[in-house]
Amino acid sequence: MFDIGWSELVVIGVVALIAIGPKELPGVLRMIGQWVGKARRMASDFQGQFNEAMREAEMADIKKSFDDISAASRDLHPTKLLASLEEHAREREQEEQRSAQATSDTPAADMPPIDTASASEPAATPVEGQASALMKETPDAPPTAPESKAS
Repeated sequence: MFDIGWSELVVIGVVALIAIGPKELPGVLRMIGQWVGKARRMASDFQGQFNEAMREAEMADIKKSFDDISAASRDLHPTKLLASLEEHAREREQEEQRSAQATSDTPAADMPPIDTASASEPAATPVEGQASALMKETPDAPPTAPESKAS
């Protein structure tokens, strides 16, 4: 804090001895010691109050977090959870009813035509579908000649 060496203290002591006198010097040094003690106590009190305020602020944050967690846990109570699930199911049911009404309200002209040719052909088995997908994805496969239809 203060960079005072022994040589500076000796100079201050000699000046104080000359200015104050040898008779008054012990009383003055005692008074200076009391002032320094008061200043240290005040600094200590201030630091203690500051630390206490910091602890209270931390406790307030911890209490707020605890209150948030306890409120969230109250929302997870089985009866409230069941009620929220039932409400969600009702909302989903209403959405499905609205979408069903919307599709039934669309005219037939707006609906896409049904491809009858593909409906009569048998569906490819999963293995055939995978093989054709692999053939399309592999660049090393030899090119195949397009099939020509005989008329």
